[in-house]
Amino acid sequence: MICPQQPSTSHARNPLVFGNVRFTVITPHCVRLEYAPSGEFTDEPTLFAINREARTEDFQVTQDGETVTISTPYLRLQYVADGQAFHAGNLMAWIRRHTEEVLWTPGMANAGNLGGPLSTLDGVDGPRPLPHGLLSTDGWYLVDDSGAHVLREDWIAQGAVDKRTDWYLFGYGDDYQAALKALAVISGPAPLPRKQIFGSWYCRWWDYTSQDYRDLAQEYTDHNYPLDIMVMDMGWHRYDAHYGYQHAGNIGWTGFSWNRQLLPDIEDLLAEFRQQGISTVLNVHPHDGIRDHEDCYPEFMTALGHDPATKKNLPFLAGDQQYMDAYFAYGHAPHEAIGVDFWWVDWQQDYIMPYVWGLPWLRHLPWLNFLYYRHTARDGQRGMSFSRWAGWGDHRHPIQFSGDCKSNWEVLTFLVPFTAVSGNVGCFYWAHDLGGFFGERNAELYARWVQFGVTSACLRLHSCGPEELDRRPWKWDAATEASLHASFALRAQLIPYIYSTAYQAYAETLPLLRPMYLQYPRHAAAYQHPQQFLFGDHLIVAPITTPGEGEDQVAQQSIWLPEGVWYHWFTGKRYVGEQEYLLKEGLNSWPLFVRAGAPIPLQPDTLRMTTTPLTHLRVRCHLDTEATTAQFALYEDDGQSQGYLQGEHAVTPLSCQWDGTRGCISIGATQGTFAGQPSERRVTLELYCPGARVSACRNGQALPVSGNAETGLFEIALPAGAISQAIMCEISAIPEKE
Repeated sequence: MICPQQPSTSHARNPLVFGNVRFTVITPHCVRLEYAPSGEFTDEPTLFAINREARTEDFQVTQDGETVTISTPYLRLQYVADGQAFHAGNLMAWIRRHTEEVLWTPGMANAGNLGGPLSTLDGVDGPRPLPHGLLSTDGWYLVDDSGAHVLREDWIAQGAVDKRTDWYLFGYGDDYQAALKALAVISGPAPLPRKQIFGSWYCRWWDYTSQDYRDLAQEYTDHNYPLDIMVMDMGWHRYDAHYGYQHAGNIGWTGFSWNRQLLPDIEDLLAEFRQQGISTVLNVHPHDGIRDHEDCYPEFMTALGHDPATKKNLPFLAGDQQYMDAYFAYGHAPHEAIGVDFWWVDWQQDYIMPYVWGLPWLRHLPWLNFLYYRHTARDGQRGMSFSRWAGWGDHRHPIQFSGDCKSNWEVLTFLVPFTAVSGNVGCFYWAHDLGGFFGERNAELYARWVQFGVTSACLRLHSCGPEELDRRPWKWDAATEASLHASFALRAQLIPYIYSTAYQAYAETLPLLRPMYLQYPRHAAAYQHPQQFLFGDHLIVAPITTPGEGEDQVAQQSIWLPEGVWYHWFTGKRYVGEQEYLLKEGLNSWPLFVRAGAPIPLQPDTLRMTTTPLTHLRVRCHLDTEATTAQFALYEDDGQSQGYLQGEHAVTPLSCQWDGTRGCISIGATQGTFAGQPSERRVTLELYCPGARVSACRNGQALPVSGNAETGLFEIALPAGAISQAIMCEISAIPEKE
């Protein structure tokens, strides 16, 4: 109990202890609330609360007898000490939301929650209810981390077993970006994935041979499609038909030994892929562990102190550090040594083995994602955990695999809001099965699904075995293949913009795909259009998710555009914001809008879209008849290492200042260095200014301009120069009629 005293206000020590209750002000928008019957508290990190050192001094404490009030600029929390667990009578908070305050008390329902991600879309054939995310129109959310397992001495351990409370109250009003930043403070930022994941993936559940894989890679080149990642599904490994948990009625899903009947020269194949700039990923179902038929079994068992001659098969002991060290050392490291880049952790076995042995209530998926991410962060590389979503805190282990969904229009429609709202918990990087994993062959649906993939985290093709579902674009009809080819080309061009936005996701906790309300929280329309999203700062996307009509397969989609002027990426047509539009799009386009004046960094179409050095930068701007000013920061690094965390990266500021007829476009001097950085590059300005005559000069010297008023597209090509030199081009656009 708190001794009665005169009211006092002060900046108190953080955390604040009052008997068996403790409060930690983490940020002005987040407070940790603890009740411990014994009066003993813990600061050991959990899979959610990884940063126990997080504190702020931006608060005040007022104490009046047994009542304590903790105030930040954004929330006010009041506690009346009664020695009991938190309840509506001893704890309440008022959160500032715009011009009002909203009240929170324990047990209050979060009625306005805006949703978060499901763990998996396995078997999903249409819309599903979504669990809670962090963002809510209520202006607050409570994360309950009570009883969580703790990270201790580099491993996981059982947390407190008494009836203690460990809550995190996020109070943000309608400042949703502040909520996500507060999440990053206590739970860590979403790290920047390896750059290759933003490229082109190929995968199919099929037993390909070495020659098949060589042919696949060559076909991509022959048909002029980029390829960055080759995924090998389960056929890469042998399996034992006499042992296993029979997931999906099939014994022997686990495997760690190369199937030499299919892949006799795997070492040579992986070396060829690496030389060609293609990353290799292996599927793994770890649930049966390393068994006696595996090549690595003798070394694995010896490392664990067992005699391999016994042929004993140990259960999968994910909670045993010695076991898991040997599991990675002998089941994974030898494959990585010959060229495997990371692993597709296809864990689906919680219905068979729900919890990690020896650690009650700890499910495998969050712990495995943690371990795989840490294991792959070897030799200074960025970690990779390509796996299903495991809940709060798993945003630190990108990327996520969304599972085996059905191929139909209903699923595609559901995927758009599902992917966007996933960012509400920091889940920024979904790798969907573009086209769906199983179902009927539908060419139009496939083309539209890939269009959605162009403006999502991963352009990843995947399907189950039947030949008619193979997602290789050239195996579809001519009209569909033309649409697919255009989509792949656009994705390749957008990589500089996408990767820069991914860095922004790390640095500012802003999702790659953003629900409209994240940036426009006080616009009712922003909540009423779940089929669209912001893609970074300057693009708005509303994918087509319904079948079209006629020979050109024209489909309709509505879109709401916020304030300002926006241009249709494909047609160049001008649209005024704060309105809703109904668009009709043929198979080769969809509603993709760019903010007027925004400088969008692009690269030429390339067969290795994520590893080709950016020696030719294209900057695209739509110049409007109204004054506009816009900026963008082009971000670059080596794409693979953790050097970006130590400042090994480069930023090039891009800006456009325009008064309606005249202005300048600037490419600032590049700041920063990284391994493999080009020292110079060409720059081409792509200007959209329909119905005008465009002229340009640099340093008083006229520049050649190609293009014409009819198409509205003009190009200004600049010679190669050092990236350390700033470029400023003065532009004028006089209406043709003058």
